[in-house]
Amino acid sequence: MNLKKVCGIALLLLTTFSAFAQLPVEVTGVVKKKRVSPVKLFKVVEGKAVEIANTIPDEKGGKFGFLFYPEYEGLYVIGTGNAMSPNDNYKFYFKDGDKLSVSILDSSYVLNGKLNSKENVVMTQWHDYVNPLEQKAINFMRVQSTFVDFFPKLEEISAKTNGFLAGKVTGNPKFDKFMKRNMEWDMANYASNFLNTPRSAHPSVEEYSPFYATLKAQDFAKNTAGVYSQPWGSRTLSGLIGVNKRQHNLKFTGGLDNLKNDLNYLPNDTLKGDVVLDAAARYKNFEDYKTLMDAYGKYIMTASQKKRNIDVASPLALLKAGDEAMAFSYPDKDGKAVTMASLKGKVVLVDVWATWCGPCKAEIPHLKKLEEEMKGTDVEIISLSTDDPKDKEKWLKMIKDENLGGTQLFAGGPGNDFSKYYKVNTIPRFLVFDKAGKIVSVDSPRPSNPELKKLLEKTLSAK
Repeated sequence: MNLKKVCGIALLLLTTFSAFAQLPVEVTGVVKKKRVSPVKLFKVVEGKAVEIANTIPDEKGGKFGFLFYPEYEGLYVIGTGNAMSPNDNYKFYFKDGDKLSVSILDSSYVLNGKLNSKENVVMTQWHDYVNPLEQKAINFMRVQSTFVDFFPKLEEISAKTNGFLAGKVTGNPKFDKFMKRNMEWDMANYASNFLNTPRSAHPSVEEYSPFYATLKAQDFAKNTAGVYSQPWGSRTLSGLIGVNKRQHNLKFTGGLDNLKNDLNYLPNDTLKGDVVLDAAARYKNFEDYKTLMDAYGKYIMTASQKKRNIDVASPLALLKAGDEAMAFSYPDKDGKAVTMASLKGKVVLVDVWATWCGPCKAEIPHLKKLEEEMKGTDVEIISLSTDDPKDKEKWLKMIKDENLGGTQLFAGGPGNDFSKYYKVNTIPRFLVFDKAGKIVSVDSPRPSNPELKKLLEKTLSAK
């Protein structure tokens, strides 16, 4: 075994995950493939596989290993494939202190020894049971298969799945409950992936075997946790929507109409947000992105979705004069939310600052003077604090002690959405927006520069 490589990974994961668990998971294995490639360890994040470690097997014996503290009890993935696909990747169930010994083969795997957990013994028995479907549906580049041979095998195996778990009680109630649903996800994955991948012959909807009538995307999307627990949960759900649309004779139309049809299959608003973001990630320009968000941005609700939304939007936003302003929402000093939309009809000056920033504080007297000079006009001055959340009381105290005017908002740390979107890497930074909520300048003069007042007056007078 390449101990240096294994230990390096172990130390990395020990440092990262030590706060989450007491006992590490120990994985040892051998790669028995014609072509030896790096072995990867993936965790599951919101229905997708995310690589957390990799190691190069020993050149002589193909040995490899991982030692890590699990962030959660549930599914992880080990294999030689990539995060996007189940090809050459295999699911395992880990909890604190588990051991796994495995041999990775060209198109499957086997467990070694007797130290494997009861949960992974059952997982492997299930994998072996449905392996004929996996080979035909997932490894389609190696195993040539059409619906003529796949559908009978799908019906044969699906008819027996209800009895598979009989007598397979592991003593872990959480796993025993989870496993039944996991089996349903696997069957849905194989069935949908088969129809959505290249074949030499494709069936008409009328030729679908009976099992497909039981597959309804709505059933798999009833709760977010079920989708998020699977490494290819989002992919499988998308595949099921595609199958259901064909069953309902809904043609692919492209654009927002097609997305609307997809969203109709999702009873869960959080999952709708994920699908909207998947669509947004394919856009090439900000105008299309904005049209999408105007229609369906209401589904971007969770913290991770908001972060992903910024990551998608930032490269598209040219941030030039006339572009739409970011639709922010931040609390003021009294906790009341202030949004960009609520400022329509005003010329808006945003001051991005922090209490610890010397150059920011040097601009305060000039900003107060500017505020006095703009009194009675339609200019709204927003001071957006990027102080760390732990320093919020310090921010509130400074507002009071310095008698700071304007509208004081708290963005919640230097990594806030506004700073990311407008690429604010240094502060202070001043931005100007017109009455219609359009960008005038994302890097305007500072209040100490008379040119800022001229810019505000020019924006006020613009028709």
